[in-house]
Parts: sequence; structure tokens; C-alpha cells
Amino acid sequence: MKPAVWFAHGLDGVPRGRKITALAAVARDRGLDVASPDYSFTRDPDERVRHLLAQRPPTGKGLILVGSSMGGYVSAVAGESLRPAAMFLMAPALHMPGYQAEPVPTAGRLEVVHGWNDEVIPVEHAWRFAARWRAALHVLDADHALTEALPELEALFGRFLDAVLGAPGGDGSSVDQ
Repeated sequence: MKPAVWFAHGLDGVPRGRKITALAAVARDRGLDVASPDYSFTRDPDERVRHLLAQRPPTGKGLILVGSSMGGYVSAVAGESLRPAAMFLMAPALHMPGYQAEPVPTAGRLEVVHGWNDEVIPVEHAWRFAARWRAALHVLDADHALTEALPELEALFGRFLDAVLGAPGGDGSSVDQ
């Protein structure tokens, strides 16, 4: 059984935004089910974590969490309980005022993508998190939304999924830093 991909959008994002729609297509191309709950009813990051957990996503090897900005925080914190097969965090809201100090990732595979020109969350936050947890870190020439690097983001996500699924050539040996 292949894992399902669960997306968590950012503070002002939407469940079917441009980035999630593009990455969901990459997941579906690999035969994966996709879920993208709506978190726009609250701006509280921990309430969003509770909302994700209340959705009762699969756990363990049946789950891949993907989050952007506040959704990256939501995925990382929820992952402590859900113990997903993998997490793909984009410009995650980590080490930010009003957020838990630092989630402890429990995923078998962890990758972080951040923009050099992120005006919301300093790239150093992603670097610190990735270094502490030995996560693959990809830093793109992009701002916080990462949409100007969408083709590169789609390619990174495809390789990430291939590695999680054990596809040929998906061993994760090429890590951008």
C-alpha cells in the first residue's frame, strides 16, 4: 500500500493554491492519494495542529506530510504523534515567536526547502533545523512563497517521493545545500 500525501498550507494559503496543486499533481502521477485540509478558519498554529490530528490521517508508513510556512510547522508538530514515513517542509515556520520552540521530527525521511530571499522566515532557521535533525536541505533562489522556483520545487518533490517510494534512481544521494 502506498502512503497518502497530506498537505498543510501556510497562514494565508489555501488548500488548492498554486504550489499545493502543482505538488499534488506530482504525487498523483506516482499513484498517491492526496489530502489538503482547509486551515483558514484559524491563524493559531497549534489549533491547526489539533485540526490536522482530528482529521485522523493515516499514521506511520501510510503517511507523507507536506507543509508550507505555518503548514510546515503544523506538519512537523503533528508528525511527532503521527510518525509519518516522510516529511517535506517548505519554508517552515520554525524558531518563530509564538511557535513551539522546535518540533522533534519523527519521519523516516525529512527534507526542507527554503528560499534564499525569504522575507518572512530567515533561511538560517531552516539551516539550523536541518542541521540539528540531519535533514536534506535545499535552498532555492526564491522568496517565501517559492512559486518563482516552482519547476525546481516540483522536481525536488518528485525525487523526494521517488526516494520514499523506493523508485529506481530515488535513493536521495543528490542533496542540494
